[in-house]
Amino acid sequence: MGAGHAHKLFRHGHSPVHRLPPHCKLAAAFGFVVVVVATPREAVWAFGLYAALLAGVAAVARVPAGFVLRRMLIEVPFVLFAVLMPFVAQGERVEVLGTSLSVSGLWGAWNVLAKGTLGVAASVLLAATTELRELLLGLQRLKLPPLLVQIAAFMIRYGDVITDELRRMSVARRSRGFEARGVRHWGVLAKTAGALFIRSYERGERVHLAMVSRGYTGTMPVIDDVTASRTQWAYAAALPAAASAVCLMGWTL
Repeated sequence: MGAGHAHKLFRHGHSPVHRLPPHCKLAAAFGFVVVVVATPREAVWAFGLYAALLAGVAAVARVPAGFVLRRMLIEVPFVLFAVLMPFVAQGERVEVLGTSLSVSGLWGAWNVLAKGTLGVAASVLLAATTELRELLLGLQRLKLPPLLVQIAAFMIRYGDVITDELRRMSVARRSRGFEARGVRHWGVLAKTAGALFIRSYERGERVHLAMVSRGYTGTMPVIDDVTASRTQWAYAAALPAAASAVCLMGWTL
């Protein structure tokens, strides 16, 4: 399986986290997120411990805090949504700095922010310590449907190709004096999107025919079969196991 080029989220390193098999890290990250989501929102202290666990993983992986925080900016739309919840939610109200806020909205905002932030941080750490090609191999090792893995592989491989195609079309428009300055130019942009779709579709057809001519039968050959020892699984399970202990305490206290 290809798609071996590095991505911007990956940080090259030789830490114990980097050396873990990708399917172990995928299972650990998924288990951690499930535990975080299952934690009652009232257990505020538990989310602090989860953050400490992720900080420990980042320290072991030698991933700087700034690297993680910059890549967590993708969460901004969810933060804006959470900020609005106390103002628009119904139910009991409370005065905060002279502003009437919904109690259920405040809890909902906290729930979204805490769990969403931890989930994004776990995903960033996973991407920072695992190359894209390894992630795809890990998904395949975890028996994800092969068709989904292939779609992800092609999306990663040809995403840059499509972006470059769009860039060339933009350069061609500007070389002819076109600048999008208002609603009246939306028609041109819509035609550009349509042309990009047609070109992408035709490229996909050509790639598929080339694959079929080379013996493609619906499955991609596995060149590197990644395996994991019991010790590696134990290391990977440490994070979700510790998070599960915190979650149980959150439900009992």
